[in-house]
Amino acid sequence: MGTTSIGFWGAAGTVTGSRFLVTTPKARVLLDCGLFQGLKVLRKRNWKRPGFDPSTIDAVFLTHAHIDHSGYLPRLVREGFNGEIWCTRATYDLCKILLPDCGRIQEEDARYAARKGFSKHAHPEPLYTEEDALATLKRFAPMKFDEEFELRDLTGRFTPAGHILGAASVTVGTPAGKVLFSGDLGRDDDMVMPPPEPPTDPDWVVMESTYGDREHPEDDALDALATPLVRTLERGGTVLIPSFAVARTQALLLAIAELMESKRIPEVPVYVDSPMATNVTEVYADHDRLHRLTSERCAEVFGRAKYTRTPDESKELSADMRRKIVISASGMLTGGRVLHHIKAFGGDAQNLIVLAGYQPPGTRGRALLDGAGELRIHGRMVPIEAEVVSLPYFSAHADRSQLVDWLSKCQKPPRGTFLVHGDPEAAESLRQTVRDRLGYAVDVPDQGEVVELD
Repeated sequence: MGTTSIGFWGAAGTVTGSRFLVTTPKARVLLDCGLFQGLKVLRKRNWKRPGFDPSTIDAVFLTHAHIDHSGYLPRLVREGFNGEIWCTRATYDLCKILLPDCGRIQEEDARYAARKGFSKHAHPEPLYTEEDALATLKRFAPMKFDEEFELRDLTGRFTPAGHILGAASVTVGTPAGKVLFSGDLGRDDDMVMPPPEPPTDPDWVVMESTYGDREHPEDDALDALATPLVRTLERGGTVLIPSFAVARTQALLLAIAELMESKRIPEVPVYVDSPMATNVTEVYADHDRLHRLTSERCAEVFGRAKYTRTPDESKELSADMRRKIVISASGMLTGGRVLHHIKAFGGDAQNLIVLAGYQPPGTRGRALLDGAGELRIHGRMVPIEAEVVSLPYFSAHADRSQLVDWLSKCQKPPRGTFLVHGDPEAAESLRQTVRDRLGYAVDVPDQGEVVELD
């Protein structure tokens, strides 16, 4: 008859590279297909075989568009996957922006490394190209929330997870029972997204644990943002906010708009220097029924900023020493235009760098968070004299209490709960909390572990 199993081929023991393989007697489905990010030892996994034969995968169920969940898809196709990629409509619209951009950046990085001699390879190649990403988009099959779909002896259903636009939890019906993959769960009090829909009656739960060892600050997020902004703008400095293009940029634009409307910070120019973030913001406006902002409010909030698209416009922004607020990707300082702004503004003590999200080990963002006085950017060390503040108030992830509360709403205790997508300390802390508060059977799987469900 065969067995039903889950293989944990990513986001196991780490907060990145989500890839979970559900195998039944008649089907093989991959839940998420993300890039490993952060530490070099993790990034090197992107170049290795993924632990399974991509040509044997029947379909991918994609929870949301963030690159650590979707960014390996073009490589999967290059390696032989020829099935469909099922996701929500908004996730598809975001992937149409994120995946080609990711391919383009990898091509640019490979060319730059070849030109400057950064790589140990004589002819460095990208993991995949923009053309690969565009070809991959043809395999997407957008679905509606709560619409059940079938694949041989499997069923699937997407339910809202909060977090970012289009993000979903996925219930997979198998011959052994229902498996609920949480995806990344949003906050109950998120400024932009509504809270995640509670679970029903899964037999097993695979749940993220990004913030499994901490609670979000109870302080008011707007107050926390206003204080350093006022301090910097009053001394004539530039505020640089490295930000993820999806969700974080839109939440920051809302917060800045509310602070300016209430006269709590000075009216200064606000720039979004990321073509991807600019395009993503337009997608948010198109899907206003999926978040808390009306179409009119979207126009007010997003219309306040100026959007730079060309490299020349970005260079002009770096050369402009007048006080302003610049939001630029990437949020962890792993690449993108923000690195040029760090070189332009990071060495001046009158300026401010705001870290507004999670910074994994191995990233430049984490180095700044840990107090680094210089960063290696484009092959040279760049001194950091600017003020650096960390504001975790804008995280799009549920914290420990919210994760446990969501899990507690299962209509029956699951037969097993597996904690993924978290650093080891976060996952282990959440495991103990779930065990002690809920009494659920709970485990933290290892990378490459395969669990049989029969």
